[in-house]
Amino acid sequence: MNKDSGCSGPATHQSLTVDEARRIILDTVRPAGGWERVALRSALGRVLAEDIVAPCNVPAHDNSAMDGYAVRADDLATDAEARLQVVGTAFAGRGFSGIVGKGQAVRIMTGGVMPLGADTIVVQEVVRTEGERIVVPGGIRRGQNVRRAGEDLAEGAVAIARGKLMGPPELGLAASLGLAEVTVARRLRVAFFSTGDELASIGRPLAPGEVYDSNRYTLHGALNRAGCELVDMGVIPDRQDALETAFRNAAACADVVLTTGGVSVGEADFIRELMQRLGEVSFWKIDIKPGRPMAFGRIGKTWMFGLPGNPVAVMVTYYQFVLDALLKISGLDPLPERPLMSLVCTAPIRKLAGRREYLRGRLYAEDGAWKVRPASTQGSGILRSMSEANCFIVLDENRDDVVAGDSVQVQLFDGLV
Repeated sequence: MNKDSGCSGPATHQSLTVDEARRIILDTVRPAGGWERVALRSALGRVLAEDIVAPCNVPAHDNSAMDGYAVRADDLATDAEARLQVVGTAFAGRGFSGIVGKGQAVRIMTGGVMPLGADTIVVQEVVRTEGERIVVPGGIRRGQNVRRAGEDLAEGAVAIARGKLMGPPELGLAASLGLAEVTVARRLRVAFFSTGDELASIGRPLAPGEVYDSNRYTLHGALNRAGCELVDMGVIPDRQDALETAFRNAAACADVVLTTGGVSVGEADFIRELMQRLGEVSFWKIDIKPGRPMAFGRIGKTWMFGLPGNPVAVMVTYYQFVLDALLKISGLDPLPERPLMSLVCTAPIRKLAGRREYLRGRLYAEDGAWKVRPASTQGSGILRSMSEANCFIVLDENRDDVVAGDSVQVQLFDGLV
C-alpha cells in the first residue's frame, strides 16, 4: 500500500471487527467536492455546500402568536380586572397604524404586527367584552403571546450550516428567508456492476445453472435513495480481462465503484486481486455475518467497495459500511446517528461468539409493548427475508445463543432502506 494512497488500516489478510472496518472507511474517505446552484424545490435531499446566512430577521417584526388583543402591560392589574377601550384592529399583513395609548387595546389576529405602544397579547378566550371595551382578568404576564422579531432567525446568523441535508424543514426555512436558489454539493457518481458467469439479466429465460441478477436492482434502489447519479455497468463475466476493463472504465467515470460477487478466495474470485493490482486494498475480511468477504480500497481517486455476492450480504454490508461512506463523500456533516433499541426477543436464536451478526427481524407491538422476533428464514441468499423484515437484530461479537425473553439490540430499517 502506498503511503500517499489515502487508504489506511491493517494488512489486508487480517479480519476486522465491524467497528474497526467502519472506522477505517470513515477515517479514510473524503468529500468529493464540487457544487451547483439549484432551484429551492430541487434542493430536497441534497447536501448544502455553503452556509445559508439570514439576510433579515425572521419574523421581521414583533407579532402576535394568538388571536386576541394587543395591550400595554402597565394598564393591567396583577390581581384584579382591567377595562380597556378597543381603538382598532390589526390583521396579519395589514397592521394598525396608530399608537396604543393608556387604557387602550387593539384587536389583533395571529401574525399581526404588534402596534406601537403595545407589549403584550391577551388571548381572546379570557377576555369579556362590554360594548367597545374589554375586561381583562388579572395575572397576565408582560410580553405574553408575543413573537419577537428575529426569534426564529436573527439577521446575520447561520440559518442552515454547510453539510446539512436539505429536508422539508430546511426547504421551508430557506423559503422564509426569500431564497429562490441554494448552493448544493454535486451528486456523487456511482458505478456498479455484478460479477458471475451464472448471472442472467431479467427479461429472458434462465439457462441451466443460471440465476437472475437481483443485486444490481437492490443497489439501484439503495443508491437512488442516497441521491447518487448512477452508472449501471451490468453483469461482468468471471474473466480477468473483462473485469479489469470494467474496473478501469468505472474508475475513470465515477467517484465510487461498487461490485457484487467475486471478492472471496475461489478460483474465479478476481475482485480483490484486481483492486490490489490496479490500486490499493485496505481490507477484505470482516468478522460479520452475513458479509464476511468485503473489500475496501481505491483506484486512483475513486473509492472501491467489493461487496459479497449473496443478496442479503450485499444489503447488510451496503447499509452497515457503504451508505455512511457515500454520505461523507457527498459532503454530509455530521453523519446521521444509527441508534440501536433494546427490545425483548420472543424467539430463540442460535449463535456462536466471535463475530457480529445481523439477522432480519420483525418489530411488532404486543400487549402495549414493542417486541421483536427473527424472520423465519435467515440464509444470506434469501432476499425475501429482507422484504419481510423491518429491522436488523444485531448480536455483537461476544454474544452467544439468545433465549426467548432475552433483550437484543435492534436497528430499524426506517432511515436505512
